[in-house]
Amino acid sequence: MSDTQPGGQPASNPVPPVPPAVPSEQPAAPAYGAAPAQPKKALAITGMALGIAGLVLSFVPFLGAILALVGLVLSIVALMKKQPKAFSITGLVTGAIGLVIGIIVTITVVWALGAGVDAVQQCMNGAEFVEIAGQTVSCSDVNY
Repeated sequence: MSDTQPGGQPASNPVPPVPPAVPSEQPAAPAYGAAPAQPKKALAITGMALGIAGLVLSFVPFLGAILALVGLVLSIVALMKKQPKAFSITGLVTGAIGLVIGIIVTITVVWALGAGVDAVQQCMNGAEFVEIAGQTVSCSDVNY
């Protein structure tokens, strides 16, 4: 046999045929969808944080009661929206306790300020002695 083909061209090495594609042994990885939605818990956490802040600051007139009230409302809304119960109930309890204490403190401070203002007014009108919360006080001792 000769190494040339008819027409005087050298014979080239023939390319072996490509085998047909065989399905691989491993199945393709399944397509993944979006990650499952995380439960929303912003209202519950905010209600809890404001409830705790309201309880801690309940001895500050007005501020503690307002924070506790907002925490209480947000915790109730979070419970209605089926947000995490632990956060919501914590906010509910601390908000309720803080609200009760805050209201008592606020009423007491307003009452005490009112009594003090009345006493100062009596002294300014010329009284020698005034009574403040059961105590008799000389108007000469009051600096106004």
